[in-house]
Amino acid sequence: METAKVVFAERGLEAPLDEIARRAKVGNATLYRRFPSRGHLVAAVFAGALEEVVAATERALAVEDPWAAFAEHLTFLCEVQAGSRAFADLLTATVSGVPELEQLRGRAFSGLTALIDRARAAGVLRSDFQHEDVVPMLMANAGLVERTGTTAPTAWRRQLGYTLAGLRAPADLPAEPAPDRVGILRAMHALAERSGLSAEGREN
Repeated sequence: METAKVVFAERGLEAPLDEIARRAKVGNATLYRRFPSRGHLVAAVFAGALEEVVAATERALAVEDPWAAFAEHLTFLCEVQAGSRAFADLLTATVSGVPELEQLRGRAFSGLTALIDRARAAGVLRSDFQHEDVVPMLMANAGLVERTGTTAPTAWRRQLGYTLAGLRAPADLPAEPAPDRVGILRAMHALAERSGLSAEGREN
């Protein structure tokens, strides 16, 4: 599991399981006997980290200032992504066949939507910002982290600062139409398939 955590962090959720077995100095049969699918291994490695995200969401909801709660939690999520390519993907990919991960991700997203609703209601977050907007933001941050992680590891912080400045109400410019929810879900499913976490893309 420790080797898997390192390899996933380096190469993302799609890292070859054979590579994990090789670097852990165990046979492939041993790995597959303990973890019959990629999803089971991902759950074993990252369930604790997702529990920390859920706890952080609950702490954010307890913050009195709606803007500070939203901005600080979004910063926390981006920082978590910066620490692991795999976790960056996990926050924006669907995971089929692993109820533990889906339940934790559902709780984390529900808390995040509550933060968004509270900030909009308080008039501090632009009114046209939708729940679905968070997923493309996190996908964009994951891409930035992947491309600058070793050469400019803090670039995401500057980019996020600009993003938050554009999200704070009142907005100077109108936004383009919000992303289609079905389209966002398809993008999340596509990421899961690419990573081998969907039923169709499961690695045997």
